[in-house]
Amino acid sequence: MVGRAEGHPVNDFAERAERHRGELRVHCYRMLGSFDEAEDLVQEVFLRAWRGRDGFEGRSSLRAWLYRIATNACLDFLDGRSRRTLPDQADSPDGPWLQPFPGHLWEPVASSADDPEAAVVAKETLELAFLAAIQHLPPRQRAATILCDVLGWPVRQTAEALDGSVASVNSALQRARATLRAHLPPGRSDWAPSAPPTDSDRRILRRYMSAVERGDLTEVAELLARDVRATMPPYPEWFADRDGVLAALSASWDAGSPDYIGTLRMVPASANGELAAATYRCPPGGHAYEPFGIGVLRVRDGRIAEIVAFHEPALFPSFNLPPTLDR
Repeated sequence: MVGRAEGHPVNDFAERAERHRGELRVHCYRMLGSFDEAEDLVQEVFLRAWRGRDGFEGRSSLRAWLYRIATNACLDFLDGRSRRTLPDQADSPDGPWLQPFPGHLWEPVASSADDPEAAVVAKETLELAFLAAIQHLPPRQRAATILCDVLGWPVRQTAEALDGSVASVNSALQRARATLRAHLPPGRSDWAPSAPPTDSDRRILRRYMSAVERGDLTEVAELLARDVRATMPPYPEWFADRDGVLAALSASWDAGSPDYIGTLRMVPASANGELAAATYRCPPGGHAYEPFGIGVLRVRDGRIAEIVAFHEPALFPSFNLPPTLDR
């Protein structure tokens, strides 16, 4: 049997829908704060789209229809669930925690003759600072903000997607923007683009990676801002200054300490459009370097101002990182 959608056979409909998988994954990630859950939700979105394809009447673009399905799938998923955060903003020492997004899966969405409404998705909106801030919003406020302020949808179109009114969306946006201003980093009071990493920033990353591999605390100290903030999900502990970070590193890098973790190797990575590095650890007596964590760094005024080290080895395959490194 051949069904139809916008005048195209079912097979063509599935192929055209599949072209939007990458951006729908990003949309679900923004809503959920979890890469793993976003992957699962995208599958649910395509299942819902397939089941409802005969009801798609072409009154909007296929892309907009899929975003509507994805948004409502995320709202259903979020119902009754706790928000994902970083440890320094946690409601509970047990999380749940934000996850990073693999850089190689993040591509701008360009308009095309097939879908002239498609807009370029602004890269700054995957920055961890924004992901952490937007998680403070209730789900429907979060959805309205993402659709209007990130994707650039008109308020009326957003209201239709959320089965609400224009007045309710405007009210949600007003409250959401006030909440975001309270939770964004200093000097970042809106959705203005953050500057991409510069060559100077990348040199700082390379120096940091080299210093970590050598266990050089003096070099690390020179690279850290005095007020550097460091978190290590899923561990609830976090540090709010350079002295705290250095004290923790000193204990874990000291071969004579009971907290010694072994030697480290680092590999450049890409996460959320920010500087990142994957850390591998060879424990005392070990014979190979095993996945340890993926660190996302923010540089400010020539110093590392924030480090979020995600200690989730299970994420390494999603980042196309090797399973082990030889000694």
